[in-house]
Amino acid sequence: MSVDRQKGLFIVFEGAEGAGKTTQTQLLSDSLRRRGLDVDVTREPGGTPLGERVRRLLLNEQEMQTVDPRVQVLLVSAARAQHVSQRIRPQLDRGGVVICDRFTGSTQAYQGAGFRMSRRDIERIGEFSTDGVRPDLTVLLDLDVQDGLKRSFSHRDTDWEKAGGINWHGIDFHERVRESFLSQARENMEQWLVADANAPLAMIASDILDRVGVLIDSRELRQSTGLVQRSFPMDAT
Repeated sequence: MSVDRQKGLFIVFEGAEGAGKTTQTQLLSDSLRRRGLDVDVTREPGGTPLGERVRRLLLNEQEMQTVDPRVQVLLVSAARAQHVSQRIRPQLDRGGVVICDRFTGSTQAYQGAGFRMSRRDIERIGEFSTDGVRPDLTVLLDLDVQDGLKRSFSHRDTDWEKAGGINWHGIDFHERVRESFLSQARENMEQWLVADANAPLAMIASDILDRVGVLIDSRELRQSTGLVQRSFPMDAT
């Protein structure tokens, strides 16, 4: 089943560590909720009890260093299948909005380009795990790799300089990840929006809202009150 045939709206935020996905997700969800829309904010890996357990495993860097990248793909995809079935598709079928921090683009970027795995293999697994559900809009917050990792480390207890300026993957890994995201955006310009993550927060939010507003005008969406609203003005507050 394709999201195009559903009443809902599926928006995904992608980008490297420290790009500001959490901030922009919050700004967008707050704006849509103020207008009464039924918005579910979720994340990958995660979003369900199973997904959150997988997330904790995948974020254990020490343990993941010994895990074959193919296993990582399968773990992420298993969590995604449950996420789509239990949370994303039901919300879309109700005509609601789903805003997700990461989706298939991250798998292609990190496990595909980062670990140099077959793009086609990951696409096939992705098609199976998503059961045809695709984002209506993917927002890529693009950021220089060094800047992104510095931001990421600033939110941890690990000192950037003591860590040698990189995490255990290395800079080349993250450069491949960034290029993969940009390549995916170039290949799917109608479904992707690339934003400079160094731009002012309000400017980024405004650009995103403009794009989302066009999508909202094209479909009926469920309000949290259970009513349906087709079109309304958007703002960046």
